[in-house]
Amino acid sequence: MRRVVVTGLGVVSPCGLDTESTWRAVVAGQSGIGPITRFDASGFASRIAGECAGFAAERYFEKKRVREGDRFIHLAVAAAQMLMDSSGFEPTEQEKDRVGTFVGVGLCGLELIERMASVLAQRGPRKITPYFIPATIANLSAGQVSIRWGFRGPSFTTTSACSSGGHAIGEAFRWIQRGDIDAAIAGGAESTITGLGVGGFTAMRALSRRNDQPAEASRPFDRDRDGFVIAEGAGLVLLEERDSAMRRRATIHAELAGYGATADAYHITQPAPEGAGAQRAMRAALADARVNTAEVDHVNAHATSTPEGDLNELRAIRQVFGDHAASGGLLISGTKSMTGHLLGAAGGLETVLTALSVERGIAPPTINLDTPDQGCEGLDLVAHQPREATIRVALSNSFGFGGTNVSLVLRRHD
Repeated sequence: MRRVVVTGLGVVSPCGLDTESTWRAVVAGQSGIGPITRFDASGFASRIAGECAGFAAERYFEKKRVREGDRFIHLAVAAAQMLMDSSGFEPTEQEKDRVGTFVGVGLCGLELIERMASVLAQRGPRKITPYFIPATIANLSAGQVSIRWGFRGPSFTTTSACSSGGHAIGEAFRWIQRGDIDAAIAGGAESTITGLGVGGFTAMRALSRRNDQPAEASRPFDRDRDGFVIAEGAGLVLLEERDSAMRRRATIHAELAGYGATADAYHITQPAPEGAGAQRAMRAALADARVNTAEVDHVNAHATSTPEGDLNELRAIRQVFGDHAASGGLLISGTKSMTGHLLGAAGGLETVLTALSVERGIAPPTINLDTPDQGCEGLDLVAHQPREATIRVALSNSFGFGGTNVSLVLRRHD
């Protein structure tokens, strides 16, 4: 099988509108969570979110083209533009036949769906914009990226709740490994900070209600957590076949070495007991990468800040890594403590952060971890402050409703 490397990174997040500012904020432990401004949330039980404040689609689209995509598409194209600008990736017209686009999305264009539903009810069907469907369907995130750069390899969207971005990267990895394509833009994009999005998750009692302390609301593994904080953004990576990347002297941030995907087959929202599905995903990814558990230095955990999800992930990590984790030999970071939960984009953003952790030797902190919950004993959860360390191999976990699990293995490229 061919080797695959990460040669480009693109991020728009609540912590920053580009990759470097996001990384600096995350390493500094700066929260991107604040009061909701995208709609009037005064009547909602949860009124906080991780918004990409100051993001302007007009920076990436001609004004007349903005209406052709809802915000999740704008975020995807913006992240792709950053990735292309920074990677020096300029395939020939012939080579573009072998470049794919894989963008995961969880809930697609909720904002425009809400607006058009109101238009339909108040003004009738003739007032619905002709751009409604192409602006809201999930696959146009990948589609708009492929159209802009003329990439004619496979273009599709993975939709697997909060694993969507991780699945997109894993599937792109497989296509390159097999030799079907030579490169791909892959990751996730999401924008669901709308009345329906926040109202739906609030109805499930999934969201934090720490409205008076937004920066302290997302607190993975902490005894006093009360749910996740909804967020938006996009995180994309450029994956290339290793030899062709080296021939063009690309900057290689990390090697993507393993991919594991499983289903809990248990419950629509609750994880399987002991994180059984997560265990199998991590083991599958490590086996795929042919690395031993003792070689893994860092895990960017899914760690949403929900009691059931956090503790099941830690149980799964203990089962997979055994003494290596229990003795504090494994650094575990919960970066959602700063970014909030980007849902379908989470796996994309966290893969970018994991690649940078491997490249720069820094495990980001888990902020707001003031009182570790029962189940955290003996584990190094990188509380409050980042940790400098040699990170040879790292794991990025993404889990979603419906019991869908993804683990990706990244390692140093020397």
